[in-house]
Amino acid sequence: MTFSIAATDGAGRFGLAVTSSSPAVAARCAHLRDGVGAVSSQNITDPRLGTLLLDELEAGASAQEALDAVVRRTPSAAFRQLVVLDARGGSAVFSGEHALGVIGTGQGAGCVSAGNMLADPGVPQAICAAFEASTGELEERLLAALLAGEAAGGEAGPVRSAGLSVVSGHGWRDTDLRVDWHEEPLEELARLLEVWLPQRHDYVVRGLDPAASVGYGVPGDDR
Repeated sequence: MTFSIAATDGAGRFGLAVTSSSPAVAARCAHLRDGVGAVSSQNITDPRLGTLLLDELEAGASAQEALDAVVRRTPSAAFRQLVVLDARGGSAVFSGEHALGVIGTGQGAGCVSAGNMLADPGVPQAICAAFEASTGELEERLLAALLAGEAAGGEAGPVRSAGLSVVSGHGWRDTDLRVDWHEEPLEELARLLEVWLPQRHDYVVRGLDPAASVGYGVPGDDR
């Protein structure tokens, strides 16, 4: 019920973008950790697997080693689809034998994609190709990749939720946007990103050095 992309800009930022026909997909599927990588745990989702995969990566495992270790000790692995990107840009994908509908995977330079219940198995590779061809901020490239996946056929049915998250070494997700139930979630996600990106740096400064932060520019802020 989902297709996603995990990616890095090669300069220490890691991100994940995901969309699905089910509600609140990013709350369950998107897992990121500073300096470690990005993971999606999807298809009859067990969010705990995202944490386990990141723990393996942080302990020094490659994407494939982390994936192999977690799948090996997960009795329900046959029902899961897992996407892993490590700090070196290495990637791995697992689709269990009970993954739903048409499944597909894609890999590229600094990116990896997978989906289930797809209209076409080539959707994830189209997502990676779009990411590789894109320019701009990591967030913009992730969004362009998801939109390319939609244009390539996307999910077999309409998607209803989407999310886009990025970590940059600050200790939290400096971008974390979610559309949890919408008729056009990718278009709404694009609108949110347009609002968010010009303000992102200011919110990072407010977290790291509030004395140096700019005014909020809202009623009640008289600085």
